[in-house]
Amino acid sequence: MKVSKAQVTENRLAILQAAARLYRERGFTGVGVADITREAGLTHGGLYRHFESKDALAAEASEYAFKWELSELDPPGADADADACRTLRTGVENYLSPRHRDSVGQGCPVAALAADAARETGAIADAFAQGIGRYMALFAQRRPDGTEAEQIEPEDRVRAISMLSTMVGGLILSRATARGLPALSDEILATLRHHLAATWDLDGR
Repeated sequence: MKVSKAQVTENRLAILQAAARLYRERGFTGVGVADITREAGLTHGGLYRHFESKDALAAEASEYAFKWELSELDPPGADADADACRTLRTGVENYLSPRHRDSVGQGCPVAALAADAARETGAIADAFAQGIGRYMALFAQRRPDGTEAEQIEPEDRVRAISMLSTMVGGLILSRATARGLPALSDEILATLRHHLAATWDLDGR
């Protein structure tokens, strides 16, 4: 039976979504082709009709994962168009939250896969480097006073690198301690939320 173009597109997206989630949960080496196709509801051989190799899939799944945005962490019922959802303060609070810590497969690809990506080469490494670069640029554009920079200045880059590095590192540590020392895990998140808000005057004081 011939598969329609719409179905081909749908199947390909299902594979990307499954791979992006599973890679974040288990790492690049912890996921097999069978795991991905089963999660996507397709046959094992179906994957290679869409991607020439597992590495090609991993690279494209990484690019797909970088479409993740902080707004996806907004609480249910929040107005995604509200100004508050676009502030640095809200971004920091959402990122360094128990909800994000506990949602590895649906969260930031950097915190979930940066260590894995550092061991990769070729298209996977390139996808991660480009994705992190875009995150840095977008974060640099957001200023603590609630405005968006028309032109990114050196101090904007310094702030973005400092804040994102702190946030990613903090999230990784909170996940590493969540089962063994849950109180410490919560303390790490709360401490860094306060530290970043005070350091960069995110309250607008």
